[in-house]
Amino acid sequence: MVSSLLLTLFIAMLLPFLAKAPLAFAMQKAGGYDNHNPRAQQAGLTGFGQRANAAHYNSFEALLIYACAVFSAIALEAVDNTTVILAWVFIASRLAYLVCYWLDYATTRSTVWMIGMVAAFAIALRAIL
Repeated sequence: MVSSLLLTLFIAMLLPFLAKAPLAFAMQKAGGYDNHNPRAQQAGLTGFGQRANAAHYNSFEALLIYACAVFSAIALEAVDNTTVILAWVFIASRLAYLVCYWLDYATTRSTVWMIGMVAAFAIALRAIL
């Protein structure tokens, strides 16, 4: 079961890079990818590009919370079927989150974000308790 949990962490680690692809596409459309000053270019994006940028950065933010939850569960030997299910819920919600951000489904995006955060915090709370 620990290996399944670590697999979800590995996937979560890849999500910021998945989220970078649409951002790079938007940057390319906005005059070419500025590899000398990409963050300045990203700050000037609007519409889809701005949402892709936000999704990219939020993927890093969520990863930190999720990784802490996973490591807590492993360290405290609290990995069971429920923990693994919650982990896959987190991954599914994060994939849905990216799609919702890219397509500008704001309310749905917020809902799936909350589902993912609840799943991550539930993993940590189960480990603590």
